[in-house]
Amino acid sequence: MKKVLFILTFISLISVGTIDLNGQCNPDNFANACIPKLASGFNFLKSYKVDGEGGAKDKVEYSYVFTKGTQYMINLCANGAATDGIVVTLFDSGRNKVATSKINGQFITAIAYPCNATGIYYIQYTFDGSAGKCGGSALGFKR
Repeated sequence: MKKVLFILTFISLISVGTIDLNGQCNPDNFANACIPKLASGFNFLKSYKVDGEGGAKDKVEYSYVFTKGTQYMINLCANGAATDGIVVTLFDSGRNKVATSKINGQFITAIAYPCNATGIYYIQYTFDGSAGKCGGSALGFKR
C-alpha cells in the first residue's frame, strides 16, 4: 500500500511540474519581437521587458541617457491588440512628460522624440485597460 501511495504521489508531482503555464508573462519574447519593428533608419539601442507581474505592478520604469541632437524611437509589442493597453510615457530629467503613446484616447505602437537636451530620461510603462499587463519594447536612435 505504501508503494502505491508513493508511486501515485511521485506521478502527481511529475504531472504538476510539467503543466504549461500559459498565463505567465514572457516579456523577453515581446521585447525581441519589437527590435525588427523599429522604423527604417533607426538603430537598435536597448530592449525593455514590460511585466506587470499579473497586476502586482501599476507601472514599470527604466532610465536611459539621451543625447542632444539625436532622435529616439520607442515602440511597443504586446499580445492581442497592438499595445494591449500598455502606454509608454517619456519623461525628461526634471520628470516633465515629453512624449506618450496615448493620444486623445488612442493607443499608438511607437513614439519618436527629437532630443533637445542631453540627460537622463525616464521611460515609464503603465497599463490602461491592459488584459495581460505583459509586453516588450525597443529603443532605437538615429542622428
